[in-house]
Amino acid sequence: MTAPVVVFAVGNPSRGDDAIGPVICGRLAKWLENEKLTERVELIEDFQLNVEHALDLQDRELALFIDAGENTPALFIFEQIFRSSATGHTTHALPPQAVLQVYWQMEGKEPPPSFVLCVRGEGFELGAEMTPTALGGIEAAMALLERLVRKPNLADWGA
Repeated sequence: MTAPVVVFAVGNPSRGDDAIGPVICGRLAKWLENEKLTERVELIEDFQLNVEHALDLQDRELALFIDAGENTPALFIFEQIFRSSATGHTTHALPPQAVLQVYWQMEGKEPPPSFVLCVRGEGFELGAEMTPTALGGIEAAMALLERLVRKPNLADWGA
């Protein structure tokens, strides 16, 4: 059975704040298990987004892309995104909007409603520790994610 929500957590745990996505993914996995909500959400962790991730959007009701961002104006940004070949907020080559575009080209229909959660990072050097800003952003983002997962529908996510 396909979970109605797919969450892509993107980042490199060896590069300081670029670990934001994987750290949130790990925390979210534990929270889902504790709350007995694992059937609602499929978590996919990767270093970066690829065209193949469009396949993971099949049969979903909602999609969420989590990543670290440089120069993010707040602790995090949470917003709905749409298919596009334009660049996004993240530090990776293929932005979430491009994955949605690949899905549209592949399936011939609109992708599921999709959102990005971009948490501010400040240090992305190889071997660096996560910054206090990133750790604070993770805490704030987790509070939002817990509310979203409890109400996995477009009306609540878009509000």
